[in-house]
Amino acid sequence: MLSKRKTFYITTPIYYPSDKLHIGHSYTTVAADAMARFKRLTGYDVFFLTGTDEHGQKIERIATEKGMEPKEYVDRIVAGIKKLWSILDISNDDFIRTTDERHKKAVQKIFKKLYDQGDIYKGEYEGWYCTPCEAFWTERQLNDGKCPDCGRDVELIKEEAYFFRLSKYQDRMMEYIKNNPEFIQPPSRQNEMINNFLKPGLEDLCVSRTSFKWGIPVSFDPDHVIYVWIDALSNYITALGYETEDDSKFKRYWPADVHLVGKEIVRFHTIIWPIMLMALGIELPKQVFGHGWLILEGGKMSKSKGNVIDPVILVEKYGVDAVRYFLLREIPFGADGVFSNRALIDRINYDLANDLGNLINRTVTMIEKYFGGCIPAPQEEGDYDRDLINMAVETPLRVEELMNKLQFSNALSEIWRLIGRTNKYIDETMPWVIAKDENSKDRLGTVLYNLAEAIRIISVLISPFMPNTPRKIWSQLGIKDENLGTWESVLKWGNLQPGIKVSRGQPIFPRIEENGDNKTDVLQKQDRNNEKSSEGNKGKTVKRENNGNADYITIDDFAKLDLRVADVLKAERIEGADKLLKLELDVGGEKRQVVSGIAQFYSPEDLEGKKVVLVANLKPVKLRGVESQGMILAASDKGDKRLAVLTIDRDLPSGLKVT
Repeated sequence: MLSKRKTFYITTPIYYPSDKLHIGHSYTTVAADAMARFKRLTGYDVFFLTGTDEHGQKIERIATEKGMEPKEYVDRIVAGIKKLWSILDISNDDFIRTTDERHKKAVQKIFKKLYDQGDIYKGEYEGWYCTPCEAFWTERQLNDGKCPDCGRDVELIKEEAYFFRLSKYQDRMMEYIKNNPEFIQPPSRQNEMINNFLKPGLEDLCVSRTSFKWGIPVSFDPDHVIYVWIDALSNYITALGYETEDDSKFKRYWPADVHLVGKEIVRFHTIIWPIMLMALGIELPKQVFGHGWLILEGGKMSKSKGNVIDPVILVEKYGVDAVRYFLLREIPFGADGVFSNRALIDRINYDLANDLGNLINRTVTMIEKYFGGCIPAPQEEGDYDRDLINMAVETPLRVEELMNKLQFSNALSEIWRLIGRTNKYIDETMPWVIAKDENSKDRLGTVLYNLAEAIRIISVLISPFMPNTPRKIWSQLGIKDENLGTWESVLKWGNLQPGIKVSRGQPIFPRIEENGDNKTDVLQKQDRNNEKSSEGNKGKTVKRENNGNADYITIDDFAKLDLRVADVLKAERIEGADKLLKLELDVGGEKRQVVSGIAQFYSPEDLEGKKVVLVANLKPVKLRGVESQGMILAASDKGDKRLAVLTIDRDLPSGLKVT
């Protein structure tokens, strides 16, 4: 359980600049935002940090391939990330970039301090490195020779480097975890860190590189750039002004109450980062919470797999509060969860439109009908009233307890229990029946007041999760007093003043009406023309019979094609598409996904390990909802009765240009 303090510091990981963040990335930030908003609501001085991790070999390679400077490349992407956070109503207090001067200078000071005290020393590194993950691995940590985190190929590198004495702090780190059982959450992540990393023994960590330049230079040895994870992890204190003239925020907010991270980077945050802090003599964060993945059927979302869901499309279609609600309600925080459009629509229709929306509409309609639109004054309480009131005043306390444990889904479930109880109250009291008795005006007023007051309390409780919805509710209830939206106001029943004029509006959450062709399913959006055209090509660039009248092209025309040698890392069939195979390719260190219509001629096993020729600059298309990032060359006879994929019969490196 998180400690209760006057200040509260929460962070997300700083995000790696990708061309597009998918809904899985947004999940972490929406959760952090809900927590930050809840703590502000309950009276805390909150600092909520997010940002971008912009250095490293991978960024440098991608920028070079695009003919851009690394900073130019990341600037464009960071602008898109900030726009997405604005669309999702993220209320971060700071956005730090690892290319910020304030960050770079502080990181150099941190590195120098560790070096001066003997915790960093110079040597030579030879070992395995995963460029996509920017992670070093020992031989025993590899999984069948591949990165244990992402499953991709690793590189054997050898270069002069500085090392950080992780091994020196191993026993101290183990003791800290033992004495602070809440430090790594959920407990399954703690067990993983102990059994997979600490017990087998920590090796000193390579913390500088010389084979590329896109990073923060070591101040006293500028041929070296600081390892990207040392750089990135330091953001949690550099954003607070650590090692600057004004470190007032650091003194005010550190240690962090919670770092929210995806489970794939828990190792960096619960071993490397706390040991860095130990070496610096800085107090450790209170908690690192490694949540699960938001996945689709078939596995984790990733751009290379082509199974990402664009949060912007979801927000445009369903509204930001509906999307935020779904992310936080559908999945117990800490576990993996499956995203489906069906589940999203069900949550909108049943939870939001039926349960909450209909409750508001019925209540406001009855107040307008029976009391001229003015909220009536309550009179004597009955049994049904007391049951509703007791639940209404108890729910905030239960929600606070669950939020302090980062149990977002359970907290929302408690709020929806109150919504359900309020709907049941309507069925129990039957105000439309009471209205028929002219002598029961006071009783009818009590029932409708209680409904309005319960809805007001509900509106405040949902505000951290759905920040736009409370204002819409208050508009219909006629609430203008900001004090009625505070946490203190929901701890006591009866703060809603009678006489307020209600105003029935449009449904806050309209039902999603589906039709036979399933046009509401955002996962099925695809360019049908592209699909038909691409399936017809079956992976070939050109299919033409030489009848003596073929059109000639010039060498300049041919030069427009970017043909590359590619290694087939993995092949698999696409469910529901008999002709299509999905291929995962390595193109000079870059992973590409290609969909090819060759499944009638090749099994996945036939292709894995082959070297093929890729048209690398073909515009990506979606086939059966799966993105294809290029096309492999193949030849077929007339009628497509036989087909052969063009392969390379020599051991040429992937990424080599075919000319």
